[in-house]
Amino acid sequence: MSEENGELAELRASIDNIDAALVHILAERFRCTKRVGLYKAEHDLPPADPEREARQVARLRKLAADANLDPDFAEKFLAFIVKEVIRHHESLRR
Repeated sequence: MSEENGELAELRASIDNIDAALVHILAERFRCTKRVGLYKAEHDLPPADPEREARQVARLRKLAADANLDPDFAEKFLAFIVKEVIRHHESLRR
């Protein structure tokens, strides 16, 4: 294996580790949001909280900019997650 291929394999291994960490972090996030959904269902609160979501978008965009990550990408990523969380919350209400 050439040095270049070894470096590429090493970089890809790092990416694989990061991907695994992301999956575990998302799983933990969804465990927490499930508890929020149960709380909302028990207290007859709406599944979505647009004011909190707006604050979270602003917060995440700032974090992304500070980390040199495209804030638009970060917002789209959060929107995808929030959409799934709301879907889960709605199913818990049923």
